[in-house]
Amino acid sequence: MLGELLGQSIRRQPGQECFELIEEIRAAAKADRHQESGSGQRLVSLLGKLSDDELLPVTRAFNQFLNLANLAEQYHGIRRKRGHHSDLIVESLDEVFGRLQHGGVDPEELHKKVSDLRIEFVLTAHPTEVARRTLIMKYDEMSECLARLDHDDLMPGEREEVVGRLSQLITEAWHTDEIRHERPTAVDEAKWGFAVIENSLWQALPRFLRSLDTSLSEATGKGLPLRASPIRIASWMGGDRDGNPNVTHQVTRKVFLLGRWMAADLYLRDIQALRAELSMWQASDELRERVGDAREPYRHVLAELRERLIKTRDWAEASVNGHSADASGILFENEDFTAPLELCYRSLVECGLETIADGPLLDTIRRAHTFGLPLIRLDIRQEASRHAEAVAEMVNYLGLGDYLSWTEEERQAFLVKELQGRRPLVPRNWEPSEQVQEVLATCEVVAQQTPQALGSYVISMASKPSDVLSVILLLRESGMKHPLRVVPLFETLDDLRGAPDSMAALYEVEWYREYCQGRQEVMIGYSDSSKDAGQLMAAWAQYQAQEKLTRVASQYGVHLTLFHGRGGTVGRGGGPANRAILSQPPGSVNGSFRITEQGEMIRFKFGLPQLAIQSLTLYTTAVIEATLAPPPEPEDSWRETMDWLTERSLKAYREVVRENPDFVPYFRQVTPEQALGKLSLGSRPARRKATGGVESLRAIPWIFAWTQMRLMLPSWLGSDVALEAAARDNRLPVLRDMMAGWPFFRTYVDMLEMVLAKSDLRIATYYEQTLLDDDNLRALGEDLRARLKGCIERLLELKQQTDLLEDEPVFAHSMRVRSPYTDPLHYLQAELLRRDRQSEGKGEVPELVERALKVTMAGISAGMRNTG
Repeated sequence: MLGELLGQSIRRQPGQECFELIEEIRAAAKADRHQESGSGQRLVSLLGKLSDDELLPVTRAFNQFLNLANLAEQYHGIRRKRGHHSDLIVESLDEVFGRLQHGGVDPEELHKKVSDLRIEFVLTAHPTEVARRTLIMKYDEMSECLARLDHDDLMPGEREEVVGRLSQLITEAWHTDEIRHERPTAVDEAKWGFAVIENSLWQALPRFLRSLDTSLSEATGKGLPLRASPIRIASWMGGDRDGNPNVTHQVTRKVFLLGRWMAADLYLRDIQALRAELSMWQASDELRERVGDAREPYRHVLAELRERLIKTRDWAEASVNGHSADASGILFENEDFTAPLELCYRSLVECGLETIADGPLLDTIRRAHTFGLPLIRLDIRQEASRHAEAVAEMVNYLGLGDYLSWTEEERQAFLVKELQGRRPLVPRNWEPSEQVQEVLATCEVVAQQTPQALGSYVISMASKPSDVLSVILLLRESGMKHPLRVVPLFETLDDLRGAPDSMAALYEVEWYREYCQGRQEVMIGYSDSSKDAGQLMAAWAQYQAQEKLTRVASQYGVHLTLFHGRGGTVGRGGGPANRAILSQPPGSVNGSFRITEQGEMIRFKFGLPQLAIQSLTLYTTAVIEATLAPPPEPEDSWRETMDWLTERSLKAYREVVRENPDFVPYFRQVTPEQALGKLSLGSRPARRKATGGVESLRAIPWIFAWTQMRLMLPSWLGSDVALEAAARDNRLPVLRDMMAGWPFFRTYVDMLEMVLAKSDLRIATYYEQTLLDDDNLRALGEDLRARLKGCIERLLELKQQTDLLEDEPVFAHSMRVRSPYTDPLHYLQAELLRRDRQSEGKGEVPELVERALKVTMAGISAGMRNTG
């Protein structure tokens, strides 16, 4: 239906002729797919005849259709009735609680674990959303229209009205430029994060907690405690300065204030609605003491809160705009807001009005405990060397020596001595360098926040205890009064291998053990380890690092929370969340779990209230199950097999990516990597350094580029050689045992299969034919394609299947539906890249070619359901 409505829009403008051309291309794409040889000749010749003027409407039509296909599929996932076997069906809380109790979990323990649960979603802007927010809002309303149509009792007039509105929205989308021309600022990204809360999570969260409360009551006889907040929302938008010079302390301060403005505005709507509801006159003595002889005691309390929220909103708005604002009487500490609400709740319960207490008032209390007055907890991320540099300048100014040349022991001794002392370290008249001043100014902004406004301080490239201690010292010097979670991030293969020893050294510091109060968070990076070592080796290194980190923490009596820096794609640790959580090492998910949600995945998981409820249910059940019924330890022979496989995969991966001199030129020429900068995707640059090879490229463009031309290289390169060697060495039976008995390995093989299903040899060949003119590069391409083909054959042999995705019919169908729309975009993109590069050589790229090229990139990423 959505496709037909889009067709009608195209018929109206640019017209019937254009519509027929698009239909002819679509039919050719379908026909080419059905031919066994499937050379794509008819499609290629049709696309080759397009004039510059025809390029744009054709690429836009296919891009729009893929966005509508995503919308339809997303809505279908929400409405899907029970009984179909599919990943889209989320197991209910009741089923999981029942299974755990059946397996011997005590109701008391189940209640305690659920009450103490801590799952934190960290929204991050990169790899940012390809679709513009303007269009996302139209898509959201289209989803609402689909929901309104999804009833058997609609009158013909009602149905026509909804279809009419859908038609309007699709026409509006068709006539809206889908490409951002301005790069979003870090503040724009943060506002986008707030919009996800306002439009979806604000409704979804209390509804989800209600269902959790009901299921817990039924399973254990006791509901969720009033103050429990099993779900938390944090964000990197406006706090992540690693490699992003656009995130300054002013930006971070502004984002903190915008969060408070938005929260005050949202709570104000809640309080207005509650005042209409709570007109009762009965009140407890405790409430009477507070309100005196007010006739409507609850409204009296809510009126006070309303006034303070208005003040808070005005103060935040003035502060955002740089005006000095009166902060007296504002709501700043969470307790100022939750205490009056809880007082009303207790009073209603005491007066026998539980049904009223458990209505909208309970929802507002739960929102207040989850989102707080800051709305989200902002993480700060910065590179370790920036903190070392700041301490070094201070030490140098004070004449205490050259900090950067000190050994790790000397650094630690100095930092601990300063942390134990009382005197300030920062000299009064000292004028630090610009870079150091920025680090200190950020610490000052952080120090001014309440604990509820802060997530974690993440240190990238951290490897030594001094990396953590220096951050604590800088924060304390800036006036920080309460402990903050300081989180080392281990990303590359060497970092992951060194992580357990690094953390053991940190726990050895007695001062630090007291500071962290028996709780530690460690972040595992997925994307850079995968880029550094290949997917198979990275997955195994991450698994082993988590096992050892868990063991080390328990030796020191520390409760460890692992923070998983996953992306949407397999090359960045993506894939179905529940399987990923249930395949973590036993003991590593211990009632707490933190995970990044990135870019367009935020929309796919949390963009609509009903979707968000499904996602929250999925994560919660998986974390509870992994905590109370963890998977078994892998057998020693399986570990040896993994070591054997990864030794081969790492060598094969690095031989190509690092050692083959033709690899970087091949990558640059055959993928749209060089053109990605033209898409104003996010506030951060695509490269850490302006020059440099693959190592300087961020993980996101690296994966985005390979996905665009369907070679999907980062996700399988290395595994091809490992599987080939295993088959020759007669190890496939062992690998099948591992799949049957070890969720980690099973998940890895399933992820590999999913990526191989997204690869396409025919399309990759076409990119090479169109874009490569060097025989060496063509030879490399031919070799890589042969390896991909071999990898698919070996995987099918391992899984004893004739086709990919035999166990995943829904996903396979989804890919088939998209092919007639993605194929033309791929062929067009290769042709447009050729024209783009030729024109660049002459100094002038036609605007239509450039725009159409950007649309193909956006369309393919919509079709593949991930930017990277």
